[in-house]
Amino acid sequence: MVRRVLATAVAVAVAGGSLAGCGGRSRPAGPESGRPDAAKATPYAGPADVPERLGNDGTTITVGDPAAPVTVHLYEDPRCPVCKEFETTGAAPELRAATVRREAKTQYTLASFLDGRLGGQGSRKAVNALRAALDKGRFAEYHDVLYANQPEESVDGFTDSSLLQLAGRVPGLRGPDFDAAVKTMKYRSFVTEAEDAYERAGGAQDPKGRGTPTAEINDVPVPVQYNGLLFDKKIFGDMLRTIRDNPESWQAGSS
Repeated sequence: MVRRVLATAVAVAVAGGSLAGCGGRSRPAGPESGRPDAAKATPYAGPADVPERLGNDGTTITVGDPAAPVTVHLYEDPRCPVCKEFETTGAAPELRAATVRREAKTQYTLASFLDGRLGGQGSRKAVNALRAALDKGRFAEYHDVLYANQPEESVDGFTDSSLLQLAGRVPGLRGPDFDAAVKTMKYRSFVTEAEDAYERAGGAQDPKGRGTPTAEINDVPVPVQYNGLLFDKKIFGDMLRTIRDNPESWQAGSS
């Protein structure tokens, strides 16, 4: 019933153009009305109180209550302007709110392919810095700051100095350990392994990755023709509530 859920959330999905360098998106038409909320766990006090951790695979970063009923796995590159759109004006604020409410948890696989495509080291440096922020329990806050202040895609703007300056906007993040990790690329192996994980996720059909941003919800990929729902808070929020209240409606192999 995956496509039935999507059809409920998105009345019409039309093909759209792609932006150079990373994933494109299609634009959906209007959503169906929302569904009533189910009983909720006690929300976190705010984003700074939401737990975050590195998964056993060594590459997946999870933000949110481990017992949350909905898991949204995002694939992003820090230099991708479409990822910025998703994170700042798209559906990501709705996802963050659901994560604070303990209705969803968010997983991240951080790609860095745009460095190879455009030149420079900005994606790799940003992914390294994000991994360092995880050690301080400030990954999610720093992640949001980086996307809100993302340089132009063609500009290799995530430098050591800019990453440290932006880290200063996250309380409790700057310090000798974090600063040294940024300057020395302490987590370069994590950067490589995360890019490899991103490419593997594309499978045989997309051996270099499926484009960014893409999402899986409860281990089921959002079909590319419906990728536009990632850019509409209302549609995405309605769909998260539908899956939360009726998880069997969103299962691999369902139609």
